[in-house]
Amino acid sequence: LLVDINGKPFGKPNAGEDMTFNFARLVAHAAATRELAAGTIIGSGTVSNKQGGLNGSSIDNGGVGYCCLAEVRMYETIETGKPQTDYLKFGDSVRIEMRDAQGVSIFGAIEQTVAHYGERQR
Repeated sequence: LLVDINGKPFGKPNAGEDMTFNFARLVAHAAATRELAAGTIIGSGTVSNKQGGLNGSSIDNGGVGYCCLAEVRMYETIETGKPQTDYLKFGDSVRIEMRDAQGVSIFGAIEQTVAHYGERQR
């Protein structure tokens, strides 16, 4: 899973590794506890890989980075006493793309710019 913020790589974890519950187990649990219709989306939460301390986890420091600002801010708070990474601001852009093992995009890139509600994107 590739995540860029304002054109800079933020995360590139392997979505198939380190899941506490794999998708088969998530779908089985969901199907056992509720009726699922065609097209139901099952979410797994934040995509993240187990890593060492924060300094080895960011892409700038050779790690796979993050896909969640709250996650990186939590690690920063634990390791430095306060978060260093800002939340997104109006005008920031986020690009997300999931690729398979051969590097082929699975669903195409999703790219959005943070804007005021009701503001039209051109």
